[in-house]
Formats: sequence, structure tokens, C-alpha cells
Amino acid sequence: MSEGGTDGGPEGSIAHRVPDLGALELLLAVARLGSLGGAARELGITQPAASSRIRSMERQLGVALVDRSPRGSRLTDAGALVTDWARRVVEAAAAFDAGAQALRHRRDSRLRVAASMTIAEYLLPGWLLALRSGRPDTAVSLLAGNSTTVAERLLADEADLGFVEGLSVPPGLDSAVIAHDHLIVVTAPTHPWARRRRPVPATELAATPLILREKGSGTRQVLDAALGGLARPLIELSSTTAVKASAVSGAGPAVLSELAVGEELATRRLVRIPVEGVTLARDLKAVWPTGHRPTGPARDLLSLTRG
Repeated sequence: MSEGGTDGGPEGSIAHRVPDLGALELLLAVARLGSLGGAARELGITQPAASSRIRSMERQLGVALVDRSPRGSRLTDAGALVTDWARRVVEAAAAFDAGAQALRHRRDSRLRVAASMTIAEYLLPGWLLALRSGRPDTAVSLLAGNSTTVAERLLADEADLGFVEGLSVPPGLDSAVIAHDHLIVVTAPTHPWARRRRPVPATELAATPLILREKGSGTRQVLDAALGGLARPLIELSSTTAVKASAVSGAGPAVLSELAVGEELATRRLVRIPVEGVTLARDLKAVWPTGHRPTGPARDLLSLTRG
């Protein structure tokens, strides 16, 4: 045994001693067609390039493989033996490639998405519609929950890509900003705030019981941070739709993404209340497990969010 740990040569890596697949495919084509020029045309390379590749393979193996003459190219005895071995290697490589394609197809046939509520309801449908036009055979499953739930699903390998609205990214996840959003204060037109001429101060907003999303949601995280502590809940609800419905009914003021209330503001079912002394901006982020950059359909969906 050599010092490198293998028999038959001083170099430890088999890749240094075995011709590459392109060279082996060329040798098989020469054997089948009896012509170096014909083999070159079949493989889409020039005849000088084919000749060079054969000579390189002969130097690598240390034996002559092909006898060239005006009547064509004929394998030497050593060439015939090497061709038989090459056929087995190429067949094994073809099986390897078929298996890899099957794995890719299985991966690409499904996409598991976890998204916080605002993104799931108001942005994701358009992205998924665009994804379907490019990947009609990919089955998409969607889990809508708050930002904390999205992180848990990703870390448990129950989702391939996530979308969150909170201020921070949970440990174990990488992220990319995909959009920007603002939270706004809204009430029914009958609420006293709807008749005010001056903005509501941050101190009054913090002291007023509000219709809020539950703790763990990105909306709640941003509001609590902006008010320097915990907002006062009048009602805590687990969906944007429920918060809107309560505000429309006149139950009290609510804080929601401006993405979620466009229709209600346009039809005057809700009124936007100006506030001062507080910033309610936030980034919307795509998230995935640290070190596992999205691939396949997840990568394509991520690219669509930046369009």
C-alpha cells in the first residue's frame, strides 16, 4: 500500500487516476461509430478537441487506446478493455443522475410555507399565483399563524420558507427584508377619535384600551416596542380579520397593518386616526433555518417577493 493509503499509484485521490465522464463517453462513441470525427460530431465538439481528449486520456492511463488511420479509428486491445470498463462507469453515472433527478423532483413537487397573518392574507396569494405560473406542478401548503409560530415551524422542519412581521428574527433563523409596512390606528366612524381635529398623542394611545392581536404576533411586538411597554388590550384576537370586524362594529380603536384596511378605509367603514410621537413602521421578512438558503420552489418564491 502506498503512503497515500491506496494501491496502484502515489496519488491518494481516484479522481487523479480515472478519466472524467466526458472522456469516457467519447471513447464509447468512438467504439460504437468507428470514427473519431463521427464521435466528435455526436458529442458536439470539434475533431481536434476530441483528438486532444483521447491523447490526454492515453497519457493519464499510460496505454494506447485508439489506432487512427485514414480509414477510421479502431480501438487497440487495451482500448477495447478500457471501453468495457468505461461502459459500466457511464451506466453507473446515468443511474446516479436519474436518482438525483428523482430527488429534485420530489423536493420540487411540494412547498411548505409558514406565514404570519398579514402576509398570509394580503401578500402571499399574489406571490403564490405568480409561482404557479412557473411551477404548475408544485403543490403548496400554507400554515398561517403569528410570527412566533412561523419560527417554531421552520425550526421543527415543518416548513421550507417563512414570512414574519416582527422587529427581530428568532435565533436559529436567517432572514431577508422583502417589504416595508406601517401600522395605523383605525376606528369606526362613530368613535369619538374620528371627530378629533388633532392627532392622538402617543401617551393617550398607550393609556387607551385597544383591540389588539395576540402576544407573539408581529403587529403586537411592533406596537409594544413603539409605546415603550405593553399596550393596553381591550380585546386580544388571533387574526387580522377578527380585529377589523371588532373595530368596524365600534368596539374600540384598533392597530392594524395599512395593507389590511385599504378596502375598509375606502368605504368609510373604518377611519384612519392620526397619531403623533410614535413610529409604527416595520420590515416584513422572509426567514429560513440558518445555513439552509432556500432552494427549488422556496428559492423561486423568495425571488418573487422582491419583484
